Amino acid sequence: MPSVAQPTIESPEPSQQSPNASAGAVDRFFRISERGSSFVREVRGGVATFFTMAYILVLNPIILSNAVDINGTHLNGAQLVTATALTAGLTTLLMGVIGNVPIGLAAGLGVNTIVALQLAPKMTWPDAMGMVVLAGFCIMLLVATGLRERVMSAVPLGLRKAIAIGIGLFISLVGLVDSGFVSRIPDAAHTTVPLQLGGTGHLLHWPVLVFVLGLLLTMVLVVRKVPGAILISIVAMTVLALAIDELATVPADLWGLTVPKWPGNPVAAPDFGLVGNVSLFGGFHRVGPLTGILFVFTVLMSCFFDAMGTILGVADEAHLLDAKGDLPGINRILMVDGIATAAGGATSASANTCFVESTAGVGEGARTGFASLVTGGLFLVALFLTPLATMVPAQAATPALVTVGFLILANSIREIDWADFTIAIPAFLTMVLMPFTYSITNGIGMGFITFCVLRLATGRGRSVPVALYVVAAVFAFYYLMPALGLAK
Repeated sequence: MPSVAQPTIESPEPSQQSPNASAGAVDRFFRISERGSSFVREVRGGVATFFTMAYILVLNPIILSNAVDINGTHLNGAQLVTATALTAGLTTLLMGVIGNVPIGLAAGLGVNTIVALQLAPKMTWPDAMGMVVLAGFCIMLLVATGLRERVMSAVPLGLRKAIAIGIGLFISLVGLVDSGFVSRIPDAAHTTVPLQLGGTGHLLHWPVLVFVLGLLLTMVLVVRKVPGAILISIVAMTVLALAIDELATVPADLWGLTVPKWPGNPVAAPDFGLVGNVSLFGGFHRVGPLTGILFVFTVLMSCFFDAMGTILGVADEAHLLDAKGDLPGINRILMVDGIATAAGGATSASANTCFVESTAGVGEGARTGFASLVTGGLFLVALFLTPLATMVPAQAATPALVTVGFLILANSIREIDWADFTIAIPAFLTMVLMPFTYSITNGIGMGFITFCVLRLATGRGRSVPVALYVVAAVFAFYYLMPALGLAK
């Protein structure tokens, strides 16, 4: 194809070349001109990716700090902002240098929910973060041995997509609950209906209005394809919340843990108090070996599928795939992703993973890891803006969770073969059991078990990889443990 050998790729226009040798070395290292890009495009793309990802600096601390561990301990919001920005910055820089792709990394939505709502209530925060580190080590081992792609292929595409959709529905429910738009009906009500609208069956108080307006604004911006829609909505609703709290009498408890107050000084030194606060194997002593392994497996699975799909999707947008649809050097990229998972646990930021928002940078022309250096550098600058992130109330940030849940569902649900009931039924159970049981582990486990049973029942048992039978058997034993008197 003549377009492959265009002279402009080997001999870029003068505007794309730097007059000094160091710039030329950087160009060659990142293959900027070779990929038809320029320093200007890479910088512009890196900035765009940062601003579409920056909402995680608000959302991740809210999700993690709203939860308590087995001792009733909350994580400090300011320390979580530091941990989130630090890990996102360093892992994105690493992706730029080692992976040489325009992909930003940060604390993954869905994984942080697993840590906050499944792991932490059964152990201490250091124990929970230790399990995230172990999941990262497992991912790195799978990449190093070449097993990651083989394990990936063992799980049918329909179940992979169902896991993603289930996580999307789950984080949407978390957003609705944390905002106060939906609340649990007290047990004293003696009703089988677990949830209700607002706190009394009606929408009351100013904070809920902030959430409703924020959700509508986010959806409008998404529909109109406005770049940075989520971040724009968070900023706008935070300003509205600040005004409401100043002009109206709003009890602090209605806002939740974060009351919108303008900080005296928007710039402050980062607080690294949570970095290194990890217990690698403490969680196993709390919940037992089998449950501990399943928790690590759940974190691993969530990171596993999310990252692979995001990497290939962003690479495709950037035209980095070869003629076979493969991404050259993908093992280096996957290794960085595994390191990012472990690093997120080590800093208490929860597992870091590749962000699909990186396509915003690709849309601005980014094609290389130089854009990731820009994105990572901006996250490190954000370390000193913690007071601004910690004044954002949940009602201004949680519309993003509902929106992201919708986007995950919209992007994945078409790829499930609903005509094949041996896939459709397990996929359905996977999707609905995650939010309905408030557990991502339950969704994955029931989906795997049902898939194996239905394939055996229809005479298609040989089409199921042995690895999937093993995992389903482990899940089945896990669910039977209480009946067998083995639950800890």
